[in-house]
Amino acid sequence: MQFHNGERVHLIDKNGRQYALTLKAGETYQHSGDTIAHDALIGRPDGCLVTLSRGKRMLALKPTFGDYVLKMPRGAQVLYPKDLALIAMWADIYPGARVFEAGTGSGALTMTLLRAVGERGAVVTYEARDDFARTALHNIERYLGPVSTLTSRRADVYEGIAAEDRDPLFDRLVLDLPEPWRVVPHAVEALRSGGIYLSFVPTVPQVMQTVDALERANVFGMIHSFETLLRTWNIQGRSVRPDHRMVAHSGFLTVARKIEPGLWRKMSPGPAMVEELQGDKMPDDLEDPCV
Repeated sequence: MQFHNGERVHLIDKNGRQYALTLKAGETYQHSGDTIAHDALIGRPDGCLVTLSRGKRMLALKPTFGDYVLKMPRGAQVLYPKDLALIAMWADIYPGARVFEAGTGSGALTMTLLRAVGERGAVVTYEARDDFARTALHNIERYLGPVSTLTSRRADVYEGIAAEDRDPLFDRLVLDLPEPWRVVPHAVEALRSGGIYLSFVPTVPQVMQTVDALERANVFGMIHSFETLLRTWNIQGRSVRPDHRMVAHSGFLTVARKIEPGLWRKMSPGPAMVEELQGDKMPDDLEDPCV
């Protein structure tokens, strides 16, 4: 696979630092006094070694999605790849799914959803701020190209989800907002039965208000919240240790399923439940939860 004009490329030095550029025929990239012509990269294979004007050698690679997210222009703060991966899994975003998202932010989560739903799915995203929406659409198009499965609205989801957008109902609803509990009443109307609600917030008080709103709605079950910490390791011969720095707390995910209204005994996947489920045995108190 070769580099093409207009394509995003990352140059990586021997210390693993990445430098992003978009190839444009006839232009020159400058780095700490070194230069390299874009034409010297266009047509070269992905993963090649290139030499800059002063002899410095760098690795040229097409960025992975995770690499691109961390280097793309930002309006709002982007979600880390570790959270994007969990969101796609725990929200169970599948090919052909119809997904609602708010807010769009810088577009990292939107791209994650678009990649997961594929050509048969659809993503409707709401963003209240015009500047964020413009940045997000630019980031999305630069990485994914024109996308026919995306509908982007300049709208405040706290005020509701438009009737035309929730016909048909959504399979999944994913939120990256400061006050997701305000969207719960709208989620009740917009999600199909069995659909999944997921929200991301950075603080415990936000989690508490979100869970309280989901419980009071009386149509959500299997409500649980969690975070993930990512720690990399340094492996050099016999020297094996955790890296001194890690991507620790970034935020909490809260996940719930929309169910039929009625009596529902609160269920959360604590250690005992996880142990039993891993043993392929359903706990007795979870049988026939809908009454």
